[in-house]
Amino acid sequence: MSLTFHWFLPTYGDSRHIVGGGHGLPAGVAGGQRPASLGYLTQIARAAEQLGFEGALTPTGAWCEDAWLTTAMLARETEHLKFLIALRPGVIAPTLAAQMAATFQRHAPGRLLLNIVTGGESHEQRQYGDFLDKDARYARTGEFLSIVRDLWQGRTVDFDGEHLRVAQARLARVPAPVPPVYFGGSSAAAGEVAARFSDVYLTWGEPPAQVAEKITWIRKLAADVGRTVRFGIRLHVITRDTADQAWAEARRLLDGFSPEAIRAVQDGLARSESEGQQRMLALHGGRTDRLEVAPNLWAGIGLVRGGAGTALVGSHAEVAERIVEYQRIGVEEFVLSGHPHIEEAYWFGEGVLPRLAEAGVWRQPGSEAQEAGTEVQVPFAGRG
Repeated sequence: MSLTFHWFLPTYGDSRHIVGGGHGLPAGVAGGQRPASLGYLTQIARAAEQLGFEGALTPTGAWCEDAWLTTAMLARETEHLKFLIALRPGVIAPTLAAQMAATFQRHAPGRLLLNIVTGGESHEQRQYGDFLDKDARYARTGEFLSIVRDLWQGRTVDFDGEHLRVAQARLARVPAPVPPVYFGGSSAAAGEVAARFSDVYLTWGEPPAQVAEKITWIRKLAADVGRTVRFGIRLHVITRDTADQAWAEARRLLDGFSPEAIRAVQDGLARSESEGQQRMLALHGGRTDRLEVAPNLWAGIGLVRGGAGTALVGSHAEVAERIVEYQRIGVEEFVLSGHPHIEEAYWFGEGVLPRLAEAGVWRQPGSEAQEAGTEVQVPFAGRG
């Protein structure tokens, strides 16, 4: 099966340095030298589409632009790029969310993917009027997805749960196709929701051995309820013609992190309720001298940014090899980003994707080879 690659839309701004935001940071601290204008985001989306990315993740939170409105506008500026829209169940009614998905699919057929984000930080959730604690938020997410999935099947839904209630809910038009649900989380409560409702379980970029443990965990939970789940990973990338060039770029980014900035961000993230965030922090412990936590896996971004904090760093051949390593343990989809997002999309799209195509593990979306189901196995040409 061909791997799937998604890019990222930085709706909080972009820069040649790391732009933070969300996941434990105070709202309003994110900024960038390139504002997240529709024109700039269009450039990124068109570049991703041209290079062969299947879709683009659009984040949600008080620190960025609204994902639904932004992607609805960008759908008119692109031809076939899909949009992985991050959605928080605590800030929208399930029937309205199901209806919005149907509307999006009608006007941009087949181009909607949904990333369900339960919300890891109570202080941010309260800004939206959501005062549930973390475990209750996961329970509500399960109720939300139960309602939404029934509505998408054309059913009339009566639901009286602990957190959500609807009566005679029904959609005038169901989405065609039904958008796949992406979901992540490292807690026991998250695992139960993922097993029952997700199509793709997403993990942040932990070392392969830790990702393999997560995959085994979710596979078993899903099998226990008679389901199967695909797996994806969220990573940054710094890929260049040579490994020395890539690591020089990583060092340039690291040199831009002042000790005061690292300390302030780490202090904030240490208070995060997210188990996944704590796993990210544990990879580097706030130190700057032990950041390569696995071959070509650099945890430096997590020093000054919440959420996904690791990057694949190396030559194009090395990054391709690491991707194949993740594929071997069961990862099929990769949600990638880099700073700045236009330039890094081209580095990856022109440097790594052709190697993966030669290796027979990736095909350009919509290509004749993909439609015909042909596949050519070619070994990697070296570490380069």
